[in-house]
Parts: sequence; structure tokens; C-alpha cells
Amino acid sequence: MITVVWCLFLLTLLPIVLAITGASMRARQLGTMDNNYPRQQIQQLTGLPARVYAAQQNAWEALAVFTAAVVGAYISQADPDTAAMLALAFVAFRVLHAVFYFADLATLRSLAFGGGMLSAAGLFVSGLL
Repeated sequence: MITVVWCLFLLTLLPIVLAITGASMRARQLGTMDNNYPRQQIQQLTGLPARVYAAQQNAWEALAVFTAAVVGAYISQADPDTAAMLALAFVAFRVLHAVFYFADLATLRSLAFGGGMLSAAGLFVSGLL
């Protein structure tokens, strides 16, 4: 399960990296960062900075799903090799999801999202089979 824990760690960093990237883009696009009213300022974003922010939000949401799947796999004593394979697949799908968000490739982004969710579902039930 050590691979699964490392995947969880990496997925915890993904939205943080996206937030840092998005903050830089927001400052460039809007001229400044409004730390008093960031949510109102974020609504003004367009193009790539808006997509980076959306990718960041989605990464936080996916982290919750993956964390639940890891707990489920751990509690049900899933096979470590199967769990590792599914966790690595989830990480790959989530990185691709962010890349496709950046590139404005909506269909590929949706496919990466679906692949990630299937990987998480597999991880969650892997110990039950």
C-alpha cells in the first residue's frame, strides 16, 4: 500500500501546484491579485487562467474521492498490487485531466475524468472482490 500512499501525497500536491500556477496567471491577466475579494476577482478570469482555476477546483474535489477510495481499499485489505495499479492510473488520469483543461480539450478532459473515477471506484471495491 506504500505506492497508494505516495499517490495520495502526489494528489494532495496537485491542486496546490494548480493554485500557484493560477495565481500567477490571475495576476498577469488582471494586473493584480485582490486578496480581499479573491472570489469576485476569479469570476473575471477568461481563457487559460479561468481553465486553470477550474482544474484546481476539480483537483480538490477529486482528492476527496480518491481519499475515500484509499480508505476503502485499506479497510477491505485490497491486494496491494491491484491497489497500486489503480492508484497510479488515477494519478495519470488526474494529471491528464489538468493538461487537457489547460489545452481546452473538453472531450479528452471528460474522458480523463471518467477514467479517474473508474479507477477510484475500482480501488474502492478492489478489496471486496
